[in-house]
Amino acid sequence: MNRRNFIKTSGSALLFSTVTACTKSQKINSFINIQQPSQHQRLFIDGLSFIPKNHADVKSSQINAFIADISEIEAIKMHDGSTNYKRTYKACIKSIEKNAKIVAENPDVYLMSHSGKDINKALKQEKCAVYFQIQGADCIEEDLEQLNDFYDYGLRVLQLTHHYDNKFAGGAISTTNNGLTSKGRELIRLLEDKKMIIDLSHSSVASAEQTLNIAQGPIIQSHGASRSIINNARCSPDHVIKSIADSGGVFGVFMMSWWLTYKSTPRIDHYIAHLKHIKNIAGAQSVAIANDYPLRGHLKALDSGNNNEVAIKGYDSWWRSLGKKGILGFDRDVNHIVIPELNHIKRMRTIEYALEQAKFTSREVDLVMGENWHRVLTEVLG
Repeated sequence: MNRRNFIKTSGSALLFSTVTACTKSQKINSFINIQQPSQHQRLFIDGLSFIPKNHADVKSSQINAFIADISEIEAIKMHDGSTNYKRTYKACIKSIEKNAKIVAENPDVYLMSHSGKDINKALKQEKCAVYFQIQGADCIEEDLEQLNDFYDYGLRVLQLTHHYDNKFAGGAISTTNNGLTSKGRELIRLLEDKKMIIDLSHSSVASAEQTLNIAQGPIIQSHGASRSIINNARCSPDHVIKSIADSGGVFGVFMMSWWLTYKSTPRIDHYIAHLKHIKNIAGAQSVAIANDYPLRGHLKALDSGNNNEVAIKGYDSWWRSLGKKGILGFDRDVNHIVIPELNHIKRMRTIEYALEQAKFTSREVDLVMGENWHRVLTEVLG
């Protein structure tokens, strides 16, 4: 039986066969044994950040590779006079061209990467491997062939949607739990044919379930959190996390603190709790680090000395507007957006230490800090 047939659209937890689990474990262990350098060097890979304005931030962050969101939005005037902000083809093609140029003009810092094996090259050259991603397939407007334009500029990771429904998939914070459209199924087939990574971040539960049911290879959620800990539409239920793991994929936990804890003072322990929960339900080989802020950190928070009262201004009204629409979890007031202990350039070292203190084994720390991302990037991209 295909492992994806275990997915229950009712939302119940997935069951796993011993054969599937053993096969996945053997495949992952085989990759680790092949890729492990002769002298152990722990990889630091960030599942989602941005090309910084100051390229010295890359060296300062000590990361070896990251998935870089190069999305750009365009203000679209609607018939009713309102303005809608969309990741249009025009805006995103201009942005990916610009970012590809930036990477090319800084060869001492970046290695533009199209394969997971490029991480090994970057390590030898003391550079940072960069993988381009767009947060939402809205950028494909007229024809799926437009994906080729982005691919040619280096795009290797694509989210199906960003928060809301589009013509491909249902969004996590839409008022309905819509799933994939026929166009969305077509897109998934094309992404897999081109050996690109499918990202379920911001997708509805139905979209995630249906994608995992039809896709053939590893699927990721580059950045998210656990709904078992925070009951919010932007967080993922356990059965989706488990099925991402069962696909051979990876789930990255992000730094947005309002989706990490209900406590009024967010701490690193709350971040580690999500990593630990995902490890416990899906295995250490399925959980990884994601930022979702600039490498340096959330800039408004940094400018205020990591004062969440200042940093959250502007976001809180958006949050309350979703609560009024009845979106799951947005009826609770929030008063923070960053974990101060993690909102700095050296966060990867801080997380590494915190994992060790939380009794993750050395091997588990290796996996979480970077090797899980390395494995999936290599398995899908080559």
